[in-house]
Amino acid sequence: MTLNENADIDTSQVTDARGGGGGGRSFGGGGIPIPIPTSGGGIIGTLLVIGLALAGAFLGPQMLGGGGDAGGPGVSETCSTANPKRLENAECRNALYINSIQAYWREAMPETFGQAYQQTDTVFFSQAVNTACGSADSGVGPFYCPADNQVYIDLSFYDELASRFGADGQFAQPYVLAHEYGHHLQNLLGTSAQVQRESERDPGNANALSVKLELQADCLAGVWAKHATETEDAKGQPIFKSVTQQDIDQALEAAAAIGDDKIMERSGVPVDESKFTHGTAKQRSDWFNTGFRTGDGRQCDTFTKGV
Repeated sequence: MTLNENADIDTSQVTDARGGGGGGRSFGGGGIPIPIPTSGGGIIGTLLVIGLALAGAFLGPQMLGGGGDAGGPGVSETCSTANPKRLENAECRNALYINSIQAYWREAMPETFGQAYQQTDTVFFSQAVNTACGSADSGVGPFYCPADNQVYIDLSFYDELASRFGADGQFAQPYVLAHEYGHHLQNLLGTSAQVQRESERDPGNANALSVKLELQADCLAGVWAKHATETEDAKGQPIFKSVTQQDIDQALEAAAAIGDDKIMERSGVPVDESKFTHGTAKQRSDWFNTGFRTGDGRQCDTFTKGV
């Protein structure tokens, strides 16, 4: 993967809330209520830490607070073209990944799904943050809140992903973000709300529905990856110079590393398919690969094609 060092980084697409926010764990996965041990222990907590959880709108109406303005001055200055070393900074690289993901879906969503794309921010936070879905600490990992349409990430998550789960490739980072923006598409299209309703009608099927939702987000991430080198900044400059097969392999490795079965195995507990909320290692990598191979979001219908 080679980013274009001359590409403009639109920091208005991120909110720097590092040092702000607060609260403890109160999230569920995939928009479906799941209790989380307050001690942070147990398999459910682990699944949410590494499972790229989608926060549920069923939580309290706390709004984002304590953060900076969108693309606060620190990020704007750090990521300016005046800084020749800006792409050495994680926040600048991630902002550029976000620019690429949203540039792609602005064009592709109307063509693919017949609906306009609505741009949204990613919030960089440190340790804790308040959202319209409730409050969270860094332990929940990256997540999307459908109640305020924003993606949230503590960038230190990537260290955890590399050190504990062996997914240390650079392209694991845009994969994570593209997965969360897949949840944003699901929210815009009404898929998340439909899953929520079906889960409330049939609680026994809630985990299976969550798996389908998460695998679809993996597939949508693969679709973006297929087209990443076609995305441009506001001035028409390419954002990526190249995305290689090695990069795609890194994304596949990351997807597999956070499969429910692999996480349970690492935690020393029996693999129990009934408790899966995100899919197996094979399912996650297979669906990302389906998106990448086809480059077509219409091929990501995990609900009718099966998983």
